[in-house]
Amino acid sequence: MYWGEKMSLTDKCRPIMLGEYMVSKRATVRAAAKQFDISKSTVHKDIRERLPDLEPELYKEVAKLLELNKQERHIRGGMATKHKYELQNMLREKNREDDKNL
Repeated sequence: MYWGEKMSLTDKCRPIMLGEYMVSKRATVRAAAKQFDISKSTVHKDIRERLPDLEPELYKEVAKLLELNKQERHIRGGMATKHKYELQNMLREKNREDDKNL
């Protein structure tokens, strides 16, 4: 948005809705983007650039949540990888059992 350009109603409402959703659900940027059917870039722009001007207190809460998510992301990534390989191992074992029964 350029200086002097008026914000549309969507530009004013969406950042607040995103912020409230993220705080209430402790959601990630990715989860909020999926919920609102918009891109992660749009969520990030709304949260980081628009929300501070519209609702500074809500922005502070969201910023804390984003920092927490940033600190925890490596843990979530590791858990997702672990889950992936556990699932692959279960499928491999099932296929072996099925092959033995043939």
